[in-house]
Amino acid sequence: MIRIGVFICQCGENIARTVDTQKVADVAGIWPGVAHSTTYKYMCSDPGQSLLIKAIKDNDLSGVVVAACSPKMHEQTFRKASTVAGINPYLCEISNIREQCSWVHSDKEVSTEKAINLVRIMVEKVRKNSPLEKISVSVNKRALVLGAGIAGIQAALDIANAGYEVVLVERDPSIGGHMAQLSETFPTMDCSQCILTPRMVEVGQHERIKLYTDSELVEVNGFIGNFEAKIKKKPRFINLDLCTGCGECARACPSTKIKSEFDMAMGNRTAVHIPFPQAVPNKPVIDSENCLRFKSARKKGIPVAESTACGKCYDACPIDPVKAVNFVQEEEIVNEEVGAIVVATGFQPQTPDKYGEYGEGRYADVISGLQFERLASASGPTGGEILRPSDSKPPKTVVFIHCVGSRDRQKEREYCSKICCMYTAKHTMLYKHKVHDGKAIVFYIDIRCAGKNYDEFSRRAMENEGAVYLRGRVSKISKSGDKLLVKGADTLTNSQVLVEADMVVLATAVEPQPDSPKVNQLLHLSQDRYNFFIEAHPKLKPVETSVAGIYLAGTCQGPMDIPETVSQASAAACKTLVLFGNEKIERSPIVAKVNRTLPPVFSTCIGCFYCEKVCPYSAIEREEIKTRSGDIIKVVAKVNEALCQGCGLCTTVCRSKAVELSGFTDEEIFAEINAL
Repeated sequence: MIRIGVFICQCGENIARTVDTQKVADVAGIWPGVAHSTTYKYMCSDPGQSLLIKAIKDNDLSGVVVAACSPKMHEQTFRKASTVAGINPYLCEISNIREQCSWVHSDKEVSTEKAINLVRIMVEKVRKNSPLEKISVSVNKRALVLGAGIAGIQAALDIANAGYEVVLVERDPSIGGHMAQLSETFPTMDCSQCILTPRMVEVGQHERIKLYTDSELVEVNGFIGNFEAKIKKKPRFINLDLCTGCGECARACPSTKIKSEFDMAMGNRTAVHIPFPQAVPNKPVIDSENCLRFKSARKKGIPVAESTACGKCYDACPIDPVKAVNFVQEEEIVNEEVGAIVVATGFQPQTPDKYGEYGEGRYADVISGLQFERLASASGPTGGEILRPSDSKPPKTVVFIHCVGSRDRQKEREYCSKICCMYTAKHTMLYKHKVHDGKAIVFYIDIRCAGKNYDEFSRRAMENEGAVYLRGRVSKISKSGDKLLVKGADTLTNSQVLVEADMVVLATAVEPQPDSPKVNQLLHLSQDRYNFFIEAHPKLKPVETSVAGIYLAGTCQGPMDIPETVSQASAAACKTLVLFGNEKIERSPIVAKVNRTLPPVFSTCIGCFYCEKVCPYSAIEREEIKTRSGDIIKVVAKVNEALCQGCGLCTTVCRSKAVELSGFTDEEIFAEINAL
């Protein structure tokens, strides 16, 4: 006999202000099958849950409907309470009368009537619900971390130091990310390399971290606890097992005029190069695009093994008889099985050439903030001296421009990049410390320095370090002789400003990596309009994603500073460790099922496999139905419950209606419709 309990939450005044919850409870109480109906101020509170548990036991209830807020908030809360009281948790349903009713209506009578209908719908659904059992799967206690900037490094170390193996994948020849390019960090003005390098070395030497550099993720299959990742290792043309990192090959390379990516094209490198002095691994890589031997082979249309051009790096290698230089090294695909994935793919600074009015690309002395970092860095192309790119002279007047690409609707970048105000203040200090008689002028919209000691830091730049801050935008930069004419406005004095500058530094926007949509397709995540990855819930699940077992860390999620990035990385590691704390995990039983009427030959599946085409999780398998003699009668679809995420796409495209989603069967859905 069906005995349903209905519990109406007032949610303080959130619901009760526009819904007569007592009337809803009274009306629900007379419906057939409803054995108990009541209202309470806060159903999600401990007393509210105790009330629900007691009512279930006292009234011998077989199903529960809780009319409250979104099921995203408290569905698990009430299902756990139902389990404690002895009811299958999937016989408890949530009727959303807050977001879908009280919050969107002002007329109390109309809102109350709608709430009654919403509750009636779920009561009829519970009548048709079947008790479901959670799916249990084993956990592979290895983690994959994508990206080895400070976020990836922190996450990998936290997981590895807890005793679990980590596969760390970085597409550049060295780990370290953008933090390795910085001169100093705000607000403490620490040397970036001094605080980052020890962690880089620890990663390189850690016995539980398998490091893949010059590598990319190309395919992911599986599900939480059991992911299968394919990683493409690009040829480095250096045998890392043999190489000692002596650097003789780089010193012998005659190709010396190649723009350095690490130095943001402010300096040169050779075709055989170690990315930067503190690189991990601290071993060279051969740039096949610019290597004379590879270029000659491409020009002649022959394999590089047959080319006799150059080869000075090979000759300079002191290892005998087998050289560490290997021109015929090939791309390799490796498979790694892991239980969790941490996405820490980072960001890229926006290229300022989108702002033609600022002359970037036309004027050598208009540079980005990250390029300025390389000029100020002791390991940079100028040895830490601030010099103009055009003539290598110290600039006497430098203009810094805020919000280049950020908060700009015309350029489709409406968000704040969060770190620009702070790093510009830092840049004015670095400049004044090295060019004592120099003048730093900052054009800003407003100052956003929300962080511990951040406001004090920015005030120090203005009040103690002598930087001149002008509130206004720059409209145009032009050239006059060896000077840059910066035309802008000072809105505080309501005047136009024209500054003759020796150099201009643009605080460019933080953007997601250009290949983030590709990563998104591999992992089936969600992205916002700017292609930053979206967390499962902005408040309650800030590092989790919509895919169980995949977590976010750092600026792939949005602009953030180093402390916040490290915190996010440790949080993602913590979620991974919570997962690894279980031998087995239980997954939601709300998965698709294909009609399996026995004998299987009578399955209503017609084998069109449209479900297989639309499934984003590769959860549809093909099953051959055979006779006793082994002859194939038909091929039908079968759902791998461990892979299925319950999205329901397969049910919508099934022509023969052979696929249903547990918890959302046709019978249950039609019961909801008929209730109205």
